[in-house]
Amino acid sequence: MKDRVLSGMRPTGNLHLGNYLGALANWVRMQDAYECFYFSADWHVLTDHAEDRGDVPAQTIEMFADWLGAGLDPQRCTLFAQSLVPEHAELHLLFSMVTPVGWLERVPTYKERIEQQEIASPSYGLLGYPLLQSADILIYKARWVPVGIDQVPHVELTREVARRFNNTFGQVFPEPDAKLTEIPKVPGTDGRKMSKSYGNAIYLSDTAGDVVKKVKPMMTDPARKRRADPGNPDVCPVFDLHKIFTTDGDREACATGCRTAGIGCLDCKDVLLKHMLPALAPIRERRQAFVEKPDRIVDIIHDGSRRARVEAQRTMDEVRSKVRLAP
Repeated sequence: MKDRVLSGMRPTGNLHLGNYLGALANWVRMQDAYECFYFSADWHVLTDHAEDRGDVPAQTIEMFADWLGAGLDPQRCTLFAQSLVPEHAELHLLFSMVTPVGWLERVPTYKERIEQQEIASPSYGLLGYPLLQSADILIYKARWVPVGIDQVPHVELTREVARRFNNTFGQVFPEPDAKLTEIPKVPGTDGRKMSKSYGNAIYLSDTAGDVVKKVKPMMTDPARKRRADPGNPDVCPVFDLHKIFTTDGDREACATGCRTAGIGCLDCKDVLLKHMLPALAPIRERRQAFVEKPDRIVDIIHDGSRRARVEAQRTMDEVRSKVRLAP
């Protein structure tokens, strides 16, 4: 029996390189070594600014196109939509009956999201979304949850919730562990962290021409004002991308050329594109094949959701037998 892995993303449209390198590429690698469940966290879209949620079905299809383009295989992992497995909501409700409010208030991202998004009157959904995450994980009895270091408190809360439920009603849930994902530094075209909200992202759906147009004017070492000035690759956002895409020999040649002013920034970007474009082309081509057949994506979502629901129902049958409410 393979260990089970659970992870999800909110469907907010097309994914960019930061999403791919920070999570999705790791999901693809894990799908053979583990029994993987990956889901569209569509209920989580409603936890803040529900009125500005956008077209969630269309955004879900776009996100799944990126997943499939990146190499997730519905024959090797279970891909599903959270809202198509209503047992998540039932388990969340039961967890809310035994989870102290203080546990939720101390989750770091709760206050961060209120402050960053200037939410004057946060909903219970925002306060309780880590508890819904706990239900998402525990309903599949996942052994591992791949996360970045900032999400570890959510996994620790899930462990506490499992413990509290088991102590209250009887043993049902194993305690999952975080599988830390090493997230490379992926700069946007303006040097800041790559983000949709900054408008500095390179998307998996971008054509080769789009990528060239975004990389060519990218910010480099701000101290290198002229071609003859030596630069410092350690502070250059373009060199951060070299670390991800460029082979060792070419990368070191660019670093040396930068420090000695032997090459210019445009030359350096040309070397990056020589390695970056071939790496992204297969993803874009696979993605486009799915985009041209959106009904196929919908079928994959519904088929995966049926498979996920079988597992969720199995867990909920066990949960209900422990809680014992209806005669």
